[in-house]
Amino acid sequence: MSDFEEGFVRLFTQAARTGRARLFARFNGEALSFATLDRQSDGVAAELRRLGLKPGDRVALMLRNSPLVLSTLFGLAKAGLVWVPINAQQRGEGLRYILEHSEPGAIIAEAEFLPVIAETGAVPAGTPLIVQGDPAATLRLESLLESDAAFEEAPPAPDDTFAIMYTSGTTGRPKGVLVSHRMMRLAGEAVARVSAARDGNVLFVWEPLYHIGGAQMIVMPLIRSVSLAMVDRFSASRFWDQVREYGATHIHYLGGILQILLKQPVSPRDHDHPVRIAWGGGCPKETWTPFEERFGVQIRECYGMTEASSITTCNDEGVVGAVGRPMPWFTVELLDAAGTPVSKGERGEIVVRTDRPGAIFAGYFRNPEATARALKDGALHTGDLGSFDEGGTLLFHGRMTDSVRCKGENVSAWEVEHVAATHPSVEDCAIIGVAADVGEQDIKLFVKPKAGATLDIPSLSGWLGKQLAPYQNPRYIAVVEEFERTPSQRIMKHKLSPALDGCWDRLAG
Repeated sequence: MSDFEEGFVRLFTQAARTGRARLFARFNGEALSFATLDRQSDGVAAELRRLGLKPGDRVALMLRNSPLVLSTLFGLAKAGLVWVPINAQQRGEGLRYILEHSEPGAIIAEAEFLPVIAETGAVPAGTPLIVQGDPAATLRLESLLESDAAFEEAPPAPDDTFAIMYTSGTTGRPKGVLVSHRMMRLAGEAVARVSAARDGNVLFVWEPLYHIGGAQMIVMPLIRSVSLAMVDRFSASRFWDQVREYGATHIHYLGGILQILLKQPVSPRDHDHPVRIAWGGGCPKETWTPFEERFGVQIRECYGMTEASSITTCNDEGVVGAVGRPMPWFTVELLDAAGTPVSKGERGEIVVRTDRPGAIFAGYFRNPEATARALKDGALHTGDLGSFDEGGTLLFHGRMTDSVRCKGENVSAWEVEHVAATHPSVEDCAIIGVAADVGEQDIKLFVKPKAGATLDIPSLSGWLGKQLAPYQNPRYIAVVEEFERTPSQRIMKHKLSPALDGCWDRLAG
């Protein structure tokens, strides 16, 4: 079997059997060896099988980063079960939709999330609910992990589904990307190329595992002799001290992370750390060189989508502001609206093709219409805009359609507007992205009150905060008497003002 022609479970089993004492990760300082990970994941796989779950059944996880999550993920992978990651910030309508759409055969969640899940009314009676952090629970995740049950089944096939990752995309409901075991393997291989990781390196991980940016990292210790240094959340004030404590050689960035770190007070220790490479996506051209010079690290930018094994291109040439060239298993075209390739320097839709079957996803779960729009003649039409410079390096110019990039997430305008429009005092609404202090964009919500209604904006914002994930909750709210509309009554969003004067700001209290 040639390189990359298998999934990652076999790699894990081989690594666990040949280097059981080897360190896989440290989480908040707690060491997790391959031996412990292998034993605990066997327990999860065996106990879930005893509960009646079969290969291909879906299991929803609403868990924050911890060593237990790592063991659970490898347990699901061994058993051929399909992981449905749920953002721990999700709630309300968004959470209800994912649970109803995915129809998980079991749910694994932290005890504090049980009321949020119950409020959705989306879990049928009899669905096994496995709880972390509640000694009184009938089914406890801790018991599965410590069962010491052996699991000897053959690993899943490379193109079996490993996960359904729901991504907001640009319009409409979240779409469940079918991520195969092969795609996760390729994502890890791509990370290794982007980060230029070598044996003995330590990769700092702050991103949640329920996001593809964090999930792809579980493959890295299987394909390189590296370890992960994991923390429970990103902290700008503690970032470099954590990096020094772990001896981390690599840091990952997304969205506004680099800008946030640059805004921290200058320190004589800014070069006093072991990091040599910062890799990721979303580094503004204006941030690139100042960050490299201040902290003494190399920026390595990439571009990709969950639908194409996470990472499509890599900038290893140091072209400031560029996302680089395709991975060896991908090619990239830029097409205009008629499907014709654009000239160098012109913008077109980024279209990804592959000569490696399985590198591009098979489709969206239970969504043939969205699948047909994204996959045409075997090519992935990303909905993103790009251009090639004179040297053939790809530049990224954002989403083509209606979304806002906020705090590292693509926020569908439709999702936010759908919720806001259900408020009893709102007749109609629309959102746009506006300039953010740090990162990509903030969300500005325009609302037209219902006739005769009194709209209390702080109360509206608080209400939205209970219905939406924090990254979806608009920062700014402006009241309008009427929207300008097209003949088909669509709101003309390009007429909505991005100015922040005179609108309510949630962060200003």
